[in-house]
Amino acid sequence: MLRLPTHGKTGRMQALVFERKPVRYAAAAAAARVVPGAGAGVGPLRRLDIDPPELPGPGWQTIRPRLTGICGSDLATVEGRSSRYFEPLVSFPFVPGHEVVGVDEAGRRVALEPVLGAAARNECLPFPGAAPGDGNDYGYLLGGDIDHGIQIGFCSSTGGGWGEALVAHQSQLHMVPDNMSDEAAVMLEPAAGGIHAALMAQVPPDATVAVLGAGTMGLCALAAVRSLTDAGTVIVAAKHPHQRDLATALGADLVVEPHEARRAVRRLVGCRMLGHYLSGGVDITIDAVGTPSAITNAIAITRPRGRVVLLGMPEAARLDLTGLWHRETELVGAYTYGTENLSDGSTSTSFAMAFELVASAGLERLVSARYPLNRYREAIAHAAEAGARGAVKVVFEQNA
Repeated sequence: MLRLPTHGKTGRMQALVFERKPVRYAAAAAAARVVPGAGAGVGPLRRLDIDPPELPGPGWQTIRPRLTGICGSDLATVEGRSSRYFEPLVSFPFVPGHEVVGVDEAGRRVALEPVLGAAARNECLPFPGAAPGDGNDYGYLLGGDIDHGIQIGFCSSTGGGWGEALVAHQSQLHMVPDNMSDEAAVMLEPAAGGIHAALMAQVPPDATVAVLGAGTMGLCALAAVRSLTDAGTVIVAAKHPHQRDLATALGADLVVEPHEARRAVRRLVGCRMLGHYLSGGVDITIDAVGTPSAITNAIAITRPRGRVVLLGMPEAARLDLTGLWHRETELVGAYTYGTENLSDGSTSTSFAMAFELVASAGLERLVSARYPLNRYREAIAHAAEAGARGAVKVVFEQNA
């Protein structure tokens, strides 16, 4: 377990630590509703000097992060917006940060596949060669010699990328080639998530596809749709000018502002309006936002018997799912990554495929700003307003 300093004792590394403090969590939620990112100043996240995490057993090693991303799930946690669904699946206190490129004990650069899978917990693999994210029974999340936690970055035993050291199992580490920059390597984790969503969408040839949201995950999903499928027209809803430029560069045929999405899809497919819904719509929508309004919009612009893929982490909210029921829409979740069944009958993993996608699409360009850990409040505020401030991916830089 992560050991916090007591009675003035100083540990050996600097880290941002998230503690179970409900009152401060509520304060973070209230502050973030007024100013995005303000929850970092009043919530349960603190910068501390702590002892590094201990190696849980054979097959584990210490990793020293070089770059670590701030992602949407991190922001939801810091700002008090994350669902209570996750409470049994994390252990406190934890060090956040799961989008990591770092250095292993031999001095080699590695990218972290953060899901704490069966191998990391010394449980039986669901099938030979399974990736950490594979399996149809999440009971392994409660097993092994480490505390509860869905990923590194949400587990008290492992530490996370928002600290100067973490521990990772060999099943979670991918060697970074010499010709790949740190900026490219830190994008491997979100790129793998985008690949998984694009393949979960099961895009048929010439299908019309909409991607809602052009932050990190929306742009990664767009790049994956264009690289890995034979989609026809791809429309992207992007809020900010630099997002629209990036979406166009990554292969979108049509880029619109979110409030224009329904009108644009109606023109694209030539359908009619049924109240607030379209009579038809695109074949597939990937929602990379996760808000109730975005999910509602995704269902409204997807044709009857089409497919909606939830890539953005949803918030706890009430939704009117009558349209989903009436239109017989298929609703699919896309959480992280795993083993993928490819159209030619072969298999790969979304994380392995991410190396090619990051390189071919130039996804390192999404890394917009770097901060040291001691400026974490500025970093989180920047990440919370990334779109409005012309940024995409904000990262912490340490051990460089």
